[in-house]
This record gives sequence, structure tokens and C-alpha cells, in this order.
Amino acid sequence: MKPIRLIRGFLTVGFWTLLSRVLGFAREILILSLIGPGAGLDAFVAAFRLPNMFRRFFAEGAFNAAFVPLFSKKYEAGEDARAFAQNALSGLALAVMVLTALAMIFMPGLVWLTAEGFYGDPRFDVTVGYGRIVFPYIFFMSLAALFSGVLNATGRFAVAAAAPVLLNVFTVAAMTLAYFLGQEVIRWLVWVIPVAGVAQLALVWVAADRAGVRLRPARPRWTNDMALMLKVALPAALASGVMQINLVVGQLVASRTEGAISWLFAADRLYQLPLGVVGIAVGIVLLPDLSRRLKAGDDSGAQQAFSRASEFALALSIPSAIAFLVVPLPLVSVMYERGATTASDAQAIAWAVAVYGLGLPAFILQKLYQPLFFAREDTKSPFRYALWAMAINAGLSFGLHPLVGWLAPAIAATVAGWAMVAMLALGARQFGVAAQLDTRFKTRIWRICLAALIMGAALLALFLGFRAAFFAPGLRYLALTCLVLIGGVVYFGAGQILGAFKLSEIKRAGRSAP
Repeated sequence: MKPIRLIRGFLTVGFWTLLSRVLGFAREILILSLIGPGAGLDAFVAAFRLPNMFRRFFAEGAFNAAFVPLFSKKYEAGEDARAFAQNALSGLALAVMVLTALAMIFMPGLVWLTAEGFYGDPRFDVTVGYGRIVFPYIFFMSLAALFSGVLNATGRFAVAAAAPVLLNVFTVAAMTLAYFLGQEVIRWLVWVIPVAGVAQLALVWVAADRAGVRLRPARPRWTNDMALMLKVALPAALASGVMQINLVVGQLVASRTEGAISWLFAADRLYQLPLGVVGIAVGIVLLPDLSRRLKAGDDSGAQQAFSRASEFALALSIPSAIAFLVVPLPLVSVMYERGATTASDAQAIAWAVAVYGLGLPAFILQKLYQPLFFAREDTKSPFRYALWAMAINAGLSFGLHPLVGWLAPAIAATVAGWAMVAMLALGARQFGVAAQLDTRFKTRIWRICLAALIMGAALLALFLGFRAAFFAPGLRYLALTCLVLIGGVVYFGAGQILGAFKLSEIKRAGRSAP
């Protein structure tokens, strides 16, 4: 995959992920406005985290790390990739079906393990009820992840990237309809989630059929390929599971303060915008490209792909992190402060956004370094590093709680994120030139940082100079729009002048993007 095609893939996935995140913002704005931080939203967030936790365990963890590289190699070599994918589909469907049945039976235990602070108050029973409704979502999403992997491996990124948009379309529509009908919004929100899962699976399944990879569930067969995939997938699933344990630890700590889970949830959704658009898009495109290059013995090409992906990702994520750090309150206030969400809620969310902002480059760098290991079918090393990060996260979450209260999980996640990046970078040295950042990256990264700092200074000056406008009804939307536009102009202008990047490169990639 040539550099221009690689960036084109980033932009394709990034566009659809951006659309999903924008619609996700509409969803979160409706949730916080119509439901608001508190017991009800705490229960929904805790319930919905359960299928998402296991989804990352089975789908994004195991299959992105194991299935995609193996399928890509078979597809490129002209081997029977379809038979391998169909057997993987059948095995995954059976495993997730059993998991779903067990979770429905033992839901009270799952809620206690993940939100122990709810026990003894009404939030516990409400969360159990919500959990039993939303948990089947994992079945549809796990199968959708496999079909998305097939599409990504064959270079068809658009449909797989577009599928998550449906969840936000369905939830926004359901909440809007419930509001106008005068019905309980949160009940409609809970029930529409499994429906959206069915729609997402249908979309990628049909797209895979049209791409010539026709898969149908059958009785699973144990083969050497399945054994190899399982060998690679188990450590990857465990590594992803460790990351989810970090979230659960944070939820356990936050569950002791009513509303804290809601505040962290809102902050998480805000910083997930650049993380999703940049980090996940780069990771999805980079993994199959690295797999192909390494199979062909093209170490210099792998180094170029890794360096360009890192440069592209950090050029967009570092200014986002600076913005979250210097002007979190106007961002949060304009996005969320309305209806059931008060000014005090907005202030709490802003503190969490600033802390997460410090960790944003680390969360994105993890998405860049992990494919270096996964493309070589090495999932054990990231798992070991994740265990250390989990220990750091747990120690800081519980240790800092007496000092900083509910904000401890955000601080712990940020520190653990940077620790994970350090371990991945040191571990990747064994891969030689393919895992080394090239001279162009080393030259440009400092200029990117300087351009971002200049932008940060401009944002802070504008906010302090026109502070009242950001909290004035009606005017605050225009004020935030101007702040974002001016920040973008300052950053890209400074970056162009300093030589941090060339806008002509981005324009060429954009013109060639499908």
C-alpha cells in the first residue's frame, strides 16, 4: 500500500468515524439533556458497559489481532481465505451465544462485580434490568466485527467504518421520538440498542457478500488454522480484557459517588472523538498494511508506513490534547450544559476532560504501536505490558481516591496510558528498522508540538478575553464555533510555516480518497 493510498485509507475510515462521533455527540447531548447525570444515567452507563466490555474482549481484541492478519495473508496469497473466515464465523457465533446466555442468567453478579457501589440502592436493580436488555448487542457486534475485518483486509474500509454510524442514528431517533411522544426516554434508549446491533450486522454481512466473500454460519470445524488463530487470539483477548478491567476499576471507584459515572462517561465521549477519528482509523488501516509488507520482507516499507501513520496521527491528536487541556470548560458547557445537565455538572465533566486530554496522545500511540506486534502474530508481549498498566491503573485509582475523590480513575487511566506506550516502544526495538521512526518523523514531531502550543496560547487568550460570550445563551454557540475555527487556522498556519506538515500532502490524499 503506497503512502498516498495509506493516507487515503486513513481518511476514508476517519471520515466515517468522524460522522459516527458527531452523531455520537448528538446522542450524548440528548442523553445528558433529557436524562442528565444521576442515578438513571449511572445505571444505563454501567449496563451498556457490560456488552461493550465483552465486545472488545471477543471482537476488537481477538479478531483485530488474530483474524485480520491471518485472513489478509491468505487473501493476498490466493489461498482459501473464505473457508477460513466461514469457520471462524461459526466458532465465534457459538462462543458468543454461550456467553450471552450465561450473562443473562448471572447478570446480578456481573453488576455487583463491575459497579459494587450500586449495591444496596435502587441503581442496582435498575442496572440488572437494563443489562439483560442490552447484553445481546454483543452477539450482533462480535459477528459484525468479523465481517468488518474481512472488508478491511480486502481494502474495503468504507462500509465497515460506516456501520457504527447506525447505532447513533437509531439511538438519536429513538430518544427524539420518545421525547415527542412524552414517553420515558431512557427505556426507549435501552431497547433500541440490540435493534441497532442487528442493523449493523446486516450492513457488513451484505457488503461482504457483494465483495465476493460469502459467509454463512455452519457447524464449527477444528483445523490447524483455527488452532493458530486461537493461539494468537487468546493473549490478544486477554490484553483487551485488561484494558476493560481498567475501565471497570474506574467504574468501581466512581460508583461510590452518585453522578460520577455519568461525569466520566460524558468526558470519555468528548475525548473519544479524536481518539476514534485518528487512532482507531490509523490502527484499522495500518494493521493489514503492515501484515502484507512484513510477509513480503519489506522492512523499509513497513518503517515508512509506521512513520507516516505516527506523523499523521500525532499531527491531529496533539492539538486536540492541548485544546482539552487549556479550554475544557467552554467545550463542555456548549456541548452538554442544558436541560438536566447543570453548570456544576459541566464543571465536573471539564475537569475530567482536561485530565483525559493529557493522556490522549498516549491512547493514540497505543493504537500505532500494537499493530507492530500483532502483524508479527505476537500478542503475548502487549498482554504482559497491559498487565503492568492494569496494576498501575488499579493502584492509582484506589490509592488516589481518598485524595482526589471520583477524579482518581481519570488520572489513573492517563498515567497508565503513558506507561503502556513506554513499554510498547521499548519492546518494539526488537523488530529492528521496521519499528523505528524515520528521520522525517523525528524532524517534524517537534514542529508539530510547537505549532500546537502556539494554537493553545491563542485559544486561552481568546477564552480569557471573551469569557462571558461562552456562557451567554445563544451567543455561546457562535463563540465556540469561532474559537474552533480560529484555533484550526492558527494551528495549520503555524504548522505550515514551521514545516510541521505540508497541506498539499493532505489535499492530495483527500482528492484521491473514495
